[in-house]
Formats: sequence, structure tokens, C-alpha cells
Amino acid sequence: MISNDMEICSCNSLSVGEIAQCIKSNHITTLDELLENQECPVGDKCESCRDEGINNDGINLPLVLALVKRKEL
Repeated sequence: MISNDMEICSCNSLSVGEIAQCIKSNHITTLDELLENQECPVGDKCESCRDEGINNDGINLPLVLALVKRKEL
């Protein structure tokens, strides 16, 4: 289960909830837009949050983006 306080980007200390809020407030629709945004930098130091997740559990930025698009976050 994914909780809003779960850290997903350890390099920038951002949680699922913080990233979801950034996606919503900046009207981000693609992974490229998320990676390039300057409001909440994510995925810019390592690639764990982009690929397998920081805990190798598959909870990553593409998943958070998809959940926001489906209005599940």
C-alpha cells in the first residue's frame, strides 16, 4: 500500500504526497515534465526513483504520476 508520507525520492527527501501535490499544482502530465520541473526537483541526482524505486519495490515516479492522473492520489 502506498501512503502519502512514504519517501520516494531520497536524494531530494520528497514523499509521495509532496510529489503528487507538485504534479497537481504544476499541471504536470508526463514523466519528462516532472523530471524537468524546477518547483520540486526529482530524479535529478540518481535514477532509483525513476526506475525500480528507492526500496526496489516498484514504487517510483511513473507510478505516482499514473496514480495522480487516475485521481487515486
